[in-house]
Amino acid sequence: ASHRLPPHVPHKRISTMKVSSTALAIALLASRNSPVRAFSANAAVLVSRSGAHLPSPSSACTASASATATARAMSTVADATTASNPLLESGDLPKFSSIEPSQLAPAVTSILAKLEADFESMESTMSEAQEVAYDDVLPVVERMQHPLGYAWGIASHLNGVKNGDELRAAYEENQPKIVAANMKFSQSKPLYDALMKVQKGWEDEETKEDDFAMNQRRRAVANSLRSMTLGGVGLVEGSPEQIRFKEIKMRFAELATAFSNNVLDATKAFGLEVTTAKDIEGVPESAKAMWAQAHKQHLIKECKDEDEKKKLQEKDEDATVGPWRITLDGPSYVASMQHLPNRELRKQVYLGYLTRASEFTAAKLEEDGEKEGDEEKKDGPGKNNVPIIQEILKLRKEMSSLLGFNNYAEMSLASKMAPDVASVTNLSNLILEKALPAAEKELAAATALAREVGGDEYAEASLEKLMPWDTSFWVERLKEKTFELKEEELRPYFALDAVLKGMFELIERIFGIEVRAANGKVEVWHPDVQFFELYDKETDSHIASFYLDPYSRPADKRGGAWMADCLGKSEALGIKVPVAYLTCNGSPPVGEKPSLMTFREVETLFHETGHGLQHMLTRATVGDVAGINGVEWDAVELPSQFMENWCYDKPTVYGFAKHYETGEALPEEMFEKLKQQKTFGAGMMACRQLLFGMMDMELHSNYDPNGDETIFDVQRRMVNIYTPYAKPVDEDRFLCGFSHIFAGGYSAGYYSYKWAEVMSADAFGAFEEIGLDNEEGVREVGRKFRDTVLSLGGGVAPMDVFTQFRGREPSPEALLRHNGLA
Repeated sequence: ASHRLPPHVPHKRISTMKVSSTALAIALLASRNSPVRAFSANAAVLVSRSGAHLPSPSSACTASASATATARAMSTVADATTASNPLLESGDLPKFSSIEPSQLAPAVTSILAKLEADFESMESTMSEAQEVAYDDVLPVVERMQHPLGYAWGIASHLNGVKNGDELRAAYEENQPKIVAANMKFSQSKPLYDALMKVQKGWEDEETKEDDFAMNQRRRAVANSLRSMTLGGVGLVEGSPEQIRFKEIKMRFAELATAFSNNVLDATKAFGLEVTTAKDIEGVPESAKAMWAQAHKQHLIKECKDEDEKKKLQEKDEDATVGPWRITLDGPSYVASMQHLPNRELRKQVYLGYLTRASEFTAAKLEEDGEKEGDEEKKDGPGKNNVPIIQEILKLRKEMSSLLGFNNYAEMSLASKMAPDVASVTNLSNLILEKALPAAEKELAAATALAREVGGDEYAEASLEKLMPWDTSFWVERLKEKTFELKEEELRPYFALDAVLKGMFELIERIFGIEVRAANGKVEVWHPDVQFFELYDKETDSHIASFYLDPYSRPADKRGGAWMADCLGKSEALGIKVPVAYLTCNGSPPVGEKPSLMTFREVETLFHETGHGLQHMLTRATVGDVAGINGVEWDAVELPSQFMENWCYDKPTVYGFAKHYETGEALPEEMFEKLKQQKTFGAGMMACRQLLFGMMDMELHSNYDPNGDETIFDVQRRMVNIYTPYAKPVDEDRFLCGFSHIFAGGYSAGYYSYKWAEVMSADAFGAFEEIGLDNEEGVREVGRKFRDTVLSLGGGVAPMDVFTQFRGREPSPEALLRHNGLA
């Protein structure tokens, strides 16, 4: 404690959400910040862009003439390789077609040499100055960091969507240099002192509540000071504590990258060949076609003879006769769990998924790597994520202790809305009280159906209860029986291009934004990637752009779905047009058929677009709080989950739900059933999310990683509370693939989904209250949502943003009602 500066935390304002006057009050803290990069289970390990840290992909590209000129001036690196290395050309959008992994190391070396010299000079100037102005600090740091943010941002992005051995090696080789550079900023005492001087200079100045320009600056400075405190600036230079803190940060980067790579490798390595038609009887045609195509692609990949490979490529696969290959990428795994009639095959796929990157798969992966000449570093983390998780948890506990916190959860919550672990637990238990009885009834109904029509293997004498690989299958059968509607019947109405068109019409209708296709204007990393531009309807001005990478590619693309910022709006950088990456892992086209989406994939696309809109429609011009930057982590899911609600709005759905062959609109009765299905299984889904959130929180608060209890003991303890009806099997290694908390940004923060869902449901309630069929009212409320939630970014505390939109603080009543749990 003697080696720490007192934490600099802005004044706390506590607010409450109430179910009723007698219900539990849930505290929300409205004055905290956490920089956000990507929202994905498998997001690359990125470097924070908050004022005292290096940028991540937020500075990766530009899209306006003025921005280009400014960025070019800033990105000049004193190195003759600039002209030939696209990673150094930070004045333009990335030249993906000419970027090679071999260019990363020279770019990083060149940029860091200049960055280090420039920052040392800046520190010297700041140390000598008696007074420091805001314009002399954060804008200068932002411009200084831009070239590195551009180059490393591209590398991080490609590591997630175009992963390969050469890029991995280059990424892992240079990551320690990035982390070291990051710590130079976060632990710079001269920079911290300069920011304190800036803040102190504002103490006697009055800032009007509506002075958005000044409020942005205040938030950016306060956030940076807190980020630096959490980054170890208070540790004495050269002290054992500081040295150890730096060692931990370095190791974190290596472990998180290894964790993520292991999950990807284990996912790619699994393939279950099915040759008997009876084993896939009743499986939707789209799933059969996907598996038949996967089998063909596998044969082509494994074929060494070029002539034979050409024959395979020219041969059409027959989805009705097989063979079929089931993989662990999202669309394949979900289809197998919901539709494979053969229990044994479902079990194999389930255990394949639940044991990824564990002791069950590590030996085989290491053996395969040796055969392919991939020499695992002798002292590397290895392919088993169990010891990696243990080390991560030990290091997080140690790091938080160095900063004076009792545990890592306390440290994590220091930059979030939730004031403490108790508040998170209280919200979770409030929802659990309603969700658990519903979940138990849902499972009982699915079990009864299995007993009734499943045959002898599901009889009580043969099977005491449904196993985990049975649940999704029978829940899907129950849904089909209840609503007389199969998912496969909906897919022809959800072709990707049509869904995009309908979603863009919604964005235009409620936000006054026109989305225009701009394919061919920019270089992309894969032929499937599309590019779009956003225009303000009133001014016809180009205000933002985004890339969309819609389909799964198990060979080189991480699973999940995420939004990341390619370019953030910034006055200091002269960037007026923000650019986003939207990445999904949806069902790809099969043969002549376009991408026919499941309804869940439609919801996911809307979800990620919600994140993108908050990034792209920002009015904030201070880079550190523009768009998604500076938004508290437990508030970032508000716009994304808000957008999902429109998937059940009739005008929105009928804007895209047209049969891909006939053009006929989705039948009215199918839409009504679709709406009724919204709350089907809501109890089990809510309990599952609560389990993930509280398991994460328990691992980072009460669990002792140096004690006798294992991480899987913790999992079982939390299961007993949140999903007691679904005990894990002995082989369950779910935690080994829980990338959100071990390789993403959600450690002691997975609860954020539910925390933000309270706000998102309540926000959509404003549209319900005005009447969803009231076109003028919807448009008016939509503009207000754009002008507050989507525009203010991190420049205003999220509780203040919400109250500006809603006129009051949030209530969980809408969430419980939307989930059928009220």
